[in-house]
Amino acid sequence: MKTKYTLFLTAMICFGSLTEFVKAIPAFARKYQMSCITCHSPMPRLKAYGEDFAGNGFRLSDQESSRFFMDTGDEELSLIRDFPLAVRMDAHLKFNHANERSTDFGSPYILKLMSGGDLSKKLAYYFYVYFDERGEVVGVEDAYLFYNQMFGTELDLAVGQFSVSDPLFKRELRLTLEDYYIYNLRPGISHARLSYDRGIMLTQGFSTGTDLAFEVVNGNGLADADASKIFDNDDHKNFAGRISQSIGDFLRIGLFGYYGKEALKYNDGGGFTNELYYWGPDLTLALGDMVELNLQYMYRNDSEMLPNLSSVTLFENVETQGGFAELIFTPRGDKSKWYMVGLVNWTDSGFDEGDYAASTLHLGYLLRRNIRLVSEFTYDYTLSNRTYGKGSVGFIAAF
Repeated sequence: MKTKYTLFLTAMICFGSLTEFVKAIPAFARKYQMSCITCHSPMPRLKAYGEDFAGNGFRLSDQESSRFFMDTGDEELSLIRDFPLAVRMDAHLKFNHANERSTDFGSPYILKLMSGGDLSKKLAYYFYVYFDERGEVVGVEDAYLFYNQMFGTELDLAVGQFSVSDPLFKRELRLTLEDYYIYNLRPGISHARLSYDRGIMLTQGFSTGTDLAFEVVNGNGLADADASKIFDNDDHKNFAGRISQSIGDFLRIGLFGYYGKEALKYNDGGGFTNELYYWGPDLTLALGDMVELNLQYMYRNDSEMLPNLSSVTLFENVETQGGFAELIFTPRGDKSKWYMVGLVNWTDSGFDEGDYAASTLHLGYLLRRNIRLVSEFTYDYTLSNRTYGKGSVGFIAAF
């Protein structure tokens, strides 16, 4: 463990030596000398302008990017003048989590280093490294190269590590400590889920308000490479796609689909192939800048599955369904100092371990644009004979 911390600390020092004095504002705001409110409200939730900024390769269309690169006399070299860095730190005092009737200081709960920006007129990158997440060094999650407007069209390409659910609702940008449970659920011994994976993502936007996304991924998450330095643990690739349509200024509806196969093994070394698919609609209703309602339903079917490695009974056509409803209230729009979030999670799986039902109320207050105090209470009613509440208070800072 000490060796891992030393390696990551060394990497941070090396990155830091490439920058000038780091002021207490996030990397993109520091680069363009603008407030975080331009893209976030509250951070890290993206406004429409922030989504456009990210989709444009982390580049402002009305500012010339050439001044952010060093003039080396070589037109084929893109060398960033000031290497962009930002840090996020979360800390929470939690009580009664896992129904243990105790309090816990989770500080830091999250500590991560983020970097991103444009490498040329069309090429951009983004990554972050977890120095600490829930008490361990996790490493890299999001990490991809982004090519903007391929072939002179609005077609964009991302290659690397990302969440399969990113075209829907981004888990990394949610305001609650409580997760979007259905995205992270995988029945039995399956490796496939809608959280992090490795692959490519193509996105295309149209002036009609239609957006398309297509993904090809390994289908086994962020597993380590094997002895042959191969990340995928079978010969299959999985495919996902989404189409969404904006209707006026307030409504967006979408439909998501996913199909793939995975080679799985019994504990004794034998194996079988699971064929799986997802489908589900989503909806966002935004009433100006004050109220936003997000709805997600997802259905999953696995052709063959073991509930655990110790089981010898192979279940067929295992069904999993669920979703969430999220309501975000900011009384003064992006000028609000406080906000409120309500989140309801529900999943029902062919295996009882995948069942979940909980309601969350989250309140936040912005001390600064990049520092917010948070409090949250979740009532877990998954089991009718074991319902309980859990809560937390803390802060989230980005600088």
